[in-house]
Amino acid sequence: MKLADGDYKIEFVGYDNEYDPAKARTGATQLIREDEVKFVMMLGGDTWPGAQPVADKTGMLFSTLLPSDLSPDTTTLVAPAEVHPIYNVTGVEWLTENNPGLKTAVMCAQDDALGLPSVATYLAAFEAAGIEMQEEPLLFDPATTDFAPVVTKLIANNPDIVCLDTSYADYVHPICEQLFQQGYKGQIISCTADFYDQIIEKTSKEFMEGFIFQFPDFDDPALNADNINFKDANKFYEVYNERHPGEWGAVSWEYASIMDLWKAAAETAGSAEPDAVLAAMKQVGKHAFGEAEWWGKDLFGIDNALVGDWPVVRIENGKAVIKEFRSIPAWYDKHGELLKKHMEAYGQMWNQRG
Repeated sequence: MKLADGDYKIEFVGYDNEYDPAKARTGATQLIREDEVKFVMMLGGDTWPGAQPVADKTGMLFSTLLPSDLSPDTTTLVAPAEVHPIYNVTGVEWLTENNPGLKTAVMCAQDDALGLPSVATYLAAFEAAGIEMQEEPLLFDPATTDFAPVVTKLIANNPDIVCLDTSYADYVHPICEQLFQQGYKGQIISCTADFYDQIIEKTSKEFMEGFIFQFPDFDDPALNADNINFKDANKFYEVYNERHPGEWGAVSWEYASIMDLWKAAAETAGSAEPDAVLAAMKQVGKHAFGEAEWWGKDLFGIDNALVGDWPVVRIENGKAVIKEFRSIPAWYDKHGELLKKHMEAYGQMWNQRG
């Protein structure tokens, strides 16, 4: 990395916060005070409130994968890779436009900081698409291990669509197994489908055919297009799988993408100092999937999310395939009030979180 005062190698220092807010605070303090890092990448969610006081006190630049962490108070927190859960609208929009016979849906999700804003987003997307929700979303305790009763209740009225929201892989897998075992034949849509090959092994290729989600495999030829702002995605996927076989998942590429953006901003600024990098970052109008804009004030109270197109992914013949890139801002321009209505109903607007 070339900065104003010379060339530098970038060193990565890790700290496992075990998705615990107290440990996130300890880890952030250690990384900044002892390891003297210049940038902290986080998953976000329930752990961000633990780290936020450290960010406020030090002025350190942090990134999150969850824009729902953003608020007017999070001035040094950015969401430059993914805009969970807002991109989920693109999957619903594509699905319902391409399958006009779908009329009814049900949804389940774990009751936590990842699940709730996603529930609100899917509800807005289904309402915008004219899909009827048969029941209120079924929120289950994150400690749930037996999903047979959950699925039995979900499919009691034979919905056209079962939405798995942003459920973790530990939930998506057994839910899909139960849907298969209980004879469900309809459409499934989910934010993620990590390790979908394992789901296919436990169900069938036919059962998973047409499953819609939001995260591509990076060997997809669509990621070689000129608009893609991720260098040699196919090669990255190949090397990742060589080093970490069987571990590719939704966020496997995101920290690399964020680091590309950070490095480019630091080189533009000629400095790795957080304030200089943040200012340079805000001049960037691209993210991994092409042109993007710094956005979010209307929904998050601050324009610190980098938002543009997002892929809609469908499982076809046992393999994830990008069907289309859809614009998140275009959907929001038409249906933003719907999204805010549902976010408010679930207490997920920035001014409702305390």
